[in-house]
Parts: sequence; structure tokens; C-alpha cells
Amino acid sequence: MTRAPSFVPSLLPGAGALAALQVAAGPGNWTDDPDLIAPRLTDWRGRYTGASPLLLLPRTTAQVAAIVASAAAHRVALVPQGGNTGLVGGGIPAADGSSVLLSLARMNRIRSVDGDGLLLVAEAGVVLANVHDAALAIGCRFPLSLGARGSATIGGLVSTNAGGVEVLRHGTMRALVAGIEAVLPDGTILDQLTGLAKDNTGYDIKQLLIGAEGTLGVVTAAALRLVPAPRHHSIAWAGIDDPAAALALLVRLRGDSGGQVESFEIIPDAGLQMVLRHLDGHRPPLAGSHPWHVLVELAGPAPLDDMLLAALADAARDAVIAASDAQGAALWRLREELPLAERRDGPAVHHDIAVPVAMMPAFALSATRTVEMAIPGARVLAFGHLGDGNLHFNVRAPAIPDAADWIAAHRDAITALVHRLVVDAGGSISAEHGIGVLKRDDLGWAANPAKLAAMRAIKAALDPLGIMNPGKVLP
Repeated sequence: MTRAPSFVPSLLPGAGALAALQVAAGPGNWTDDPDLIAPRLTDWRGRYTGASPLLLLPRTTAQVAAIVASAAAHRVALVPQGGNTGLVGGGIPAADGSSVLLSLARMNRIRSVDGDGLLLVAEAGVVLANVHDAALAIGCRFPLSLGARGSATIGGLVSTNAGGVEVLRHGTMRALVAGIEAVLPDGTILDQLTGLAKDNTGYDIKQLLIGAEGTLGVVTAAALRLVPAPRHHSIAWAGIDDPAAALALLVRLRGDSGGQVESFEIIPDAGLQMVLRHLDGHRPPLAGSHPWHVLVELAGPAPLDDMLLAALADAARDAVIAASDAQGAALWRLREELPLAERRDGPAVHHDIAVPVAMMPAFALSATRTVEMAIPGARVLAFGHLGDGNLHFNVRAPAIPDAADWIAAHRDAITALVHRLVVDAGGSISAEHGIGVLKRDDLGWAANPAKLAAMRAIKAALDPLGIMNPGKVLP
């Protein structure tokens, strides 16, 4: 079996190596000021904190290429970073200070927008919200959305194969990236930004880089697929009995609408109450209490409210259809701000998992029972993207003063149990957040052995020195 490179720097990069990297980045495109580096050294959840003697801030692809070539020549590890909104520690350098941080934040230009060809070329540092705005300006849309759209960058979204709330209809970044520009570990530039719909000239190298979390190269730009902006949106919030009822509603809407279901989210009542309790500016979307809730959005060329209303009348306990864009946005905020509300509610062990869609209702309930019985005091909050099988299966501590200590004591046992349940169900331990450091060891037993061997062979072939984001993804 081919192994991935084992190179992990054991010493801090020498002064000569750091000086060479500074020259490669160019004047004004680097800093060694600890106060300026510090904000980039801790992940969004605050679980991982690293160290780095140098932060590189290139402005061009040529500068990135010079940086990578210099890093290879001096055997210096690089950790690419986008908006630092990742949840698995993939963009955080090692704590020993042996890696140099490479930020793509200054590569933030939208190079072109092609309404005829439905393509937009954005550099790695472009924030997702800016891509949305540029597409809408020409009557199009980039159909990937998530709560961190105001800070997540295109390079990070590509490198983690991000998903979000519209995967049901449009797919993950793998489906939405038509072309890519990247710097490979030897410093050469891969230029595949033409975005050809048909190109059968051998291996699709861009797909190796999508989801690789910076371990095979540095993504510097991407050609993104756009879709025509729909003329009509129908957004509804419904109270339902259980996840099985939610799936039945999804199946009906998918058929009745001819595939125009844009998003379909499922939320337990505990999640909704958490948002209402911890965040201002929200109010209950429905009267009364309901065990589960769904948020559904349909989009198409003609109004869909009547069809949606008919389906909800048969399947839901109660429901409301947004009468305006503002009301629709208010309903979406209830879902999008749930992670923030959960964070304010107290510590939890987070799991980003996927199971086959048909199994998701039964899994959500059975896995909840199993975990809460096996770990006394545990409180499961399971919510997510029902249409693509992606469940955020989070296990909260009991309501006790030392909740953080309880989480620390039970974290490993909880995650081991949840991941085992997922694998037994034929699912994935990482649906959309990546592997990073958080899930690296579990990938060693959860992944198919043939897949893992192929991944290691690819890493060894493209990055023989092991300088690209070492310690991430591969166990």
C-alpha cells in the first residue's frame, strides 16, 4: 500500500527559509507581527489553536506560485486559509509553529461574469455573498448558500466541497465548479478556468482539488456555474408530526413541482425554541406547539403557492407561506441562526453526517434514542438538510453548571458511537464540513480501504515532500 508522505516539520522554519518566502510573496504581502497573525490561528468554534511565525498574503496567482516553489525548495509546510469559517480545523496550523500560514484573502477579485455562458470566475478570496450579488446583477444566481455566506470564501468552499441548503436541487461545489486555477505542490500553475461543459482529455484534475482541503495544492480561482434567477419563490414553514411525515411531504412536493424544490430543512421543536430563547428579533412562525418543523422553498418560472398550499394542507399540522420577501427571509433566519443559538445555549459535540435519504427519518429517531440511552444526560439535537440526507447530529450536555467538563469527559465516546451508527447505516462521517483534524483518525477506520489507499497514493504523487497542509485529512 502506498503511504502518504510522512514529512511533518519538527523544527521551526529557519530565518533563511522565512526570508525566501517573504521575497516570494512580495513587498507588503507578508507579516510576522504576532498580533496580526493571532486572529487567524483559532478556528470558528474555538477548539483548535495553532501557531505560525509568518503570514503570507499574496495578491496574484504568480505570487502564490513563487511562494509554493520557495516552500518546496526550503521544505517549509504551508497551511492555506480562506475565511477561517471551517469547523474541522482544516485551516489551522500546527501548535508547534512549524507551518507558515498562507491566506488567500487579498485575492478577492471577480474576474469575469458571463451571463450567456452562465459562468462566473472568482478568485479564492472572494466572499460568497459577493458572488451572489455579482450573479444577481446580470439576472442569474449562484445556487449555493449557507449561514456563513458573509465570510466564507470561494477558495475555502471549493477546498471543502461545501454544501449548504440548496444541494437538493443544485448539488455541492463539485457540481457547481466548472473550472479551476490552482498552484500545485511543486509551484506549477494548473489553469483550467475555461469551464468547458464537455472536456474528455483525461483525468479531471480539478475534482481532485475540490474537497482536498489544501492537501494537494492551493486553489487560487474557480469558474462557477450560474443558473437563471427564478421569477418566483414560495417559502413555507410547517409543523409536522415526525421526520417520516417530512419525507413524505418532500416526495410529494418534488413530484408535484416537477423538481422545483430548492431547499427542504427539518428542525426539531427544541431547535426552534432555542432560537426564540437566545436570539432577538425572532417570533414563533406558527401558533401552538409542534414536535418537528420543516422549512421548504420552491423556485421556478411560475407561482407555486397553490400547489404548495395543497400539499401542506394534507401533510402538516399547521403551516404558513411567506407573503413577502421579508417574511421569507425571516423564516430562513430561524434556520440559519440555529447554530448560533445552539452555541449560546451551551456546549455540544457536533457531528456533520449523511445517510441515505430514505433512511434519514428512521436514523434521526433511532440514533437519538441509542445515544441518549448509552450516554446518560445527553440531549440530541438533530436537524439539517433532509433532501440530501445531511443531518447535523449534535449532542448537548445536560443542563448542569459544569456542562463544559461533561462534554470534555464524554466527547470521544459520543463521537465514536455516532460515527459507528452512521457507518453501520451506510452513511458518511462528513457530509459537508470536511475532515481536517477533527475527523482524521476516524476516517482511518470509516473509509473504504481501497479509497483510503488511492487517496494516499494521490497525495504521495502530487505532494511527495508533504508540504501542503500536513496533518490534515489523511490518517
